Amino acid sequence: MTESLLAARTGQIQLPVFREIAALAAQHKAINLAGGTPDFPAPAVVKQAAAQAIEADLNQYALSHGVKELREGIAARIQQEHRISVDPDTEITVCCGSTEAMTAALLAVINPGDEVIIIEPAFTIYAPGVILAGGRPVPVKLEAPEFKLDSGLLEQVVSSRTKAVIFNCPHNPTGRVFSKEEVAGVAEVCLKYNLVALTDEIYDEIFFDGLAPVRLWALPGMRERTILINGLSKTYSITGWRLGYVIAPPVFTQAIKITHNYLSLSAPAPLQTAAVTAVCLPQSYYEELRRTYQERRDLLLAGLNRLGFSCLRPEGSYFIIARFDQFSRQDDLAFARLLVKQVGVAAVPVSGFYTQPESKDRSFLRFAFCKQAETLVAALERLQQLVS
Repeated sequence: MTESLLAARTGQIQLPVFREIAALAAQHKAINLAGGTPDFPAPAVVKQAAAQAIEADLNQYALSHGVKELREGIAARIQQEHRISVDPDTEITVCCGSTEAMTAALLAVINPGDEVIIIEPAFTIYAPGVILAGGRPVPVKLEAPEFKLDSGLLEQVVSSRTKAVIFNCPHNPTGRVFSKEEVAGVAEVCLKYNLVALTDEIYDEIFFDGLAPVRLWALPGMRERTILINGLSKTYSITGWRLGYVIAPPVFTQAIKITHNYLSLSAPAPLQTAAVTAVCLPQSYYEELRRTYQERRDLLLAGLNRLGFSCLRPEGSYFIIARFDQFSRQDDLAFARLLVKQVGVAAVPVSGFYTQPESKDRSFLRFAFCKQAETLVAALERLQQLVS
């Protein structure tokens, strides 16, 4: 009886599979390489800034679109890295994490019935965000095992109702940093069919082997049609602070400020103030960040390969895609549950990153290496049971 009172949209989406895996990992005291949550401290100077902000009683509402000094710091970082000017007043909105940032952006540009192309496997918030905005997700699959991006496949699904493309680089869950040709192909489709590009760059500072990601919004003709989603969670190891932001042309930003205001009003004021310290850290911080993450990547990648997993070498983000069919013919969800219960290691089934996972090839898991070396070594020791 009461089910008939629910909004239909809630029946079209469900909680992501990593929620189940996280609960199972806690229950069985497994080493959790499933979630993208670091098990090491945030920078001390950033934590101290948060404590100082709270002690200074900066505990009331911030400006809805963000603390001015933080917006200025974000703009300064963009200028420093890319020599591109961003207006902190008319082009930046601070949100409660990149998840809310993406939702606010979708609500600002998607009308009921609009179609949004999503490149899959994709982070689990994209399709639900489109549905909540009244749109229809249209998946385009990257081809395993290399997960290359074919812009021709994007063009094949464009229709008269297509409004936008969601693009993510460095890519979660595959770890791909798409080539200049791949990114240019996305831009070509957007320009040809007058589409909005929503680009998720939450891992933009985490890339390896000197392979810096090509920015979709920096390509000719794309600045005025691109909405950039980012946040501070991954770069500064503060996932629980829930600080994200949107950079977009003024016409988009004006609408995003409205949707953000009615979603969350404002992000936490003292944490925004502390984040000013984070975005103003010297270039050496980012270089060290990449160096230490590359060491962790190499440690886990070598260990998984040695055990017999078949892995895609990550070029960015902090995840490894690993094929496990040499150990089991189970599907990825069943095997992930087995790993937690019998081996004591948690990983995420990659089928959870598809709107409609295919049954023919469900043999990939995603392992996170945003962990201390000791944690990764202990996980590999447990995984040795698969070989034994």
